[in-house]
Amino acid sequence: MSAISEILAYLAQTLLTLALLAMVLRVLLQLVRADFYNPLSQFLARLTNPLVLPLRRVVPSLGGLDLASLLLALVLQMTAIVVLLVLNGAGPPNVVLLLVWAVLGVVGLVVNIYFFALLAMIILSWVAPASRHPALLLLFQLTEPVMAPFRRMLPNMGGLDFSPILVFILINIVQIALRHMAAGVGLHPALVIGL
Repeated sequence: MSAISEILAYLAQTLLTLALLAMVLRVLLQLVRADFYNPLSQFLARLTNPLVLPLRRVVPSLGGLDLASLLLALVLQMTAIVVLLVLNGAGPPNVVLLLVWAVLGVVGLVVNIYFFALLAMIILSWVAPASRHPALLLLFQLTEPVMAPFRRMLPNMGGLDFSPILVFILINIVQIALRHMAAGVGLHPALVIGL
């Protein structure tokens, strides 16, 4: 791979990763019913609206799931895979395999988002426990639906919350399963954002 193609691959992957991250965060924040009027939610909505709103006319929401944003996330993941394959001198795979790879990548990205969100919540609970910063509130709203079932399972530990340990164990199990599924369908982890 020449320097130019490596730079192009890096730039393309970076732009597509940021767009995919914004789209997946939009889906997750809508799914957990995060505060729409939070400044970060507003920024994310304004950033993704030019792509989502036209598609929403054709693809309606289903319950609390924004299918238009989810479809765009899959399309962005497929685009990233095809771009990286072409820049590396390979042709795109068949559409079914490409869709399977994209689904694995989006699920992997969701798992990674939760991993880093929980890690940030733990660190911020030590550093700024009483903060009302909009980013911290959004992190809490994103992680609480995942943490609550584990908190209910554990007995009261006198102010200590051990539920993140259980969630991290679950995240690691899901990541191992995703890696094996990806290997089973011939997916190289470097081609997919999130794995």
